[in-house]
Amino acid sequence: MPRSGFERRLVRIPAGCEHAYDDSEWRDELVIVVCGTLELEGLSGRRWEFQRGAILWLQDLPLRALHNPGEQTAVLMMVSRPMNSQPPDRLI
Repeated sequence: MPRSGFERRLVRIPAGCEHAYDDSEWRDELVIVVCGTLELEGLSGRRWEFQRGAILWLQDLPLRALHNPGEQTAVLMMVSRPMNSQPPDRLI
């Protein structure tokens, strides 16, 4: 079976827990909420909630943490290009 040309990884956030935001963890990845509920907390304290099926881009956002306000483990699946095909970092 041929490979899709993409890499995949999972992050699990237990019910009632949070996952500190680190921009480098989400570089060049689409994030899909596979199970549960994900709540993003901005640096301002404002929160946004996303349910199963949501597709997000978390790179370069002013976030503090990712929360799971639900009663089941939230599962996030990240899909990215293989390391050898990712674009070089932009020069600013």
